[in-house]
Amino acid sequence: MLSFAAICPHPPLLIPSIGGRDLAEIKDTVNAMNLLSDEIANRKIDTIVIISPHGSVFMDLMSVNTSEKLIGDFIDFGDETKMEFQNDVDFAAYIKDIADSNNIPVQTVNDSLDHGAMVPLYYLTQKMPNVRVVHISFSYLDYGKHFSFGEIIYEAAQNMDKNVAIIASGDLSHRLTADAPAGYSVRGKEFDKHIISSLNKNEVEKILDMDSRLVEDAGECGLRSIIILLGALSNVDYRFEKLSYEGPFGVGYLVGKFEF
Repeated sequence: MLSFAAICPHPPLLIPSIGGRDLAEIKDTVNAMNLLSDEIANRKIDTIVIISPHGSVFMDLMSVNTSEKLIGDFIDFGDETKMEFQNDVDFAAYIKDIADSNNIPVQTVNDSLDHGAMVPLYYLTQKMPNVRVVHISFSYLDYGKHFSFGEIIYEAAQNMDKNVAIIASGDLSHRLTADAPAGYSVRGKEFDKHIISSLNKNEVEKILDMDSRLVEDAGECGLRSIIILLGALSNVDYRFEKLSYEGPFGVGYLVGKFEF
């Protein structure tokens, strides 16, 4: 059953051996991620479903990783840290089966873990190193399809005899400051405020109906992950709690959990 849900950022600099002194600039994010680690342990989570923007992303197919072992590293970021988890292959296959029955297109893949999955998992599994993982990526289908895919993940979780956490991995705007990775846009802060306000007020429709130009101008990478998660929570009476929000490097890092 679904036992926990959260939103996490995924900058590689959150890994201590990569971030080094820069971690001091995002200490609220680090502290919030450590709080989520405690939650995962306290709720005795058996499987973490991680939704990443940086896995195999197809135009018209969601993807579910069916590799028996999920392995990744940070070599691309100049770091030798490696991570490995056992895939919950039965759960992954079940999601695919339900999606097929509901005409939600899903492609199975055999991938390594990407940094969008590994950064949150680095923290979330600190006290639960043997937790199983399901690795998912979104598509460029419409938001409604993503919301429906989230409902399917929820259905699968509710029919599994285990405690499941669903994590939406994604950064908000990448255009908050003049030195931001994607350049500056005045609409970056507008996007982040809109997302956080809508989550706080449980105004899901304001996220689903966001102006496409605002989304494009913000240069985000987490919106579809969040929409999938909101779909998974659509039949749950929840309250969103923002644990932290920072953007010192021009990218919005939101950490939040859903109480239900």
